[in-house]
Amino acid sequence: MAAHPLTVGFDLDMTLIDSRPGIKDAYRALSARTGTYVDADLAVTRLGPPLEDELRRWFPEERLAEISEVYRELYPRYAITGSPAMPGAREAVAAVHAAGGRAIVVTAKFTPNAELHLAHLGIEADEVIGSLWAEAKAEALRAHGARVYVGDHTGDVRGAHTAGALSVAVPTGPCDAAELRAAGADVLLGDLTAFPSWLERYVTVGAGAGEAADAADAADAASA
Repeated sequence: MAAHPLTVGFDLDMTLIDSRPGIKDAYRALSARTGTYVDADLAVTRLGPPLEDELRRWFPEERLAEISEVYRELYPRYAITGSPAMPGAREAVAAVHAAGGRAIVVTAKFTPNAELHLAHLGIEADEVIGSLWAEAKAEALRAHGARVYVGDHTGDVRGAHTAGALSVAVPTGPCDAAELRAAGADVLLGDLTAFPSWLERYVTVGAGAGEAADAADAADAASA
């Protein structure tokens, strides 16, 4: 695949969308269907890693494939409409397009369900690649020539660096600013509302100047 002059990757859960309300409802439906208790309130504090990582806390290993299928079947009914966009999400993706770039979504979520979220919220990604987590996200980032990857988890930082991309982090999910910095995030924004102005600096003067100009945003995020 030919690299685009500017391709920016975005994580989905807790980066572009606040999937906690919808996922909570999906886990409650899963509990009702299977008769197995899942603490939905606790589960949504750990979003980011693959679904199976959470399910194995509640179900035996030999049932993971079966239960994963049940969950993914329930997901569209229970999780889509209740999950809002994160502040600045639409504007962040639009900023990439306004700069003449491509915006791709690389997520651990099952691709069809990720696409349902984006369609429901009117977030127009050029490509959606699911079922990839942490370092494995580098496969898609490299294939699409992504120079920047935006995420909320230390796993997203690792994925960006494995791909040789700039890691832009937002502490809007389970990892706080200190954890993201310690993981090696190159740029730390308070949330996605700061992304369009950062991207403008990045496109105009390069990553280093963008990082320096964003020091105030990083300080705000670290103290939040």
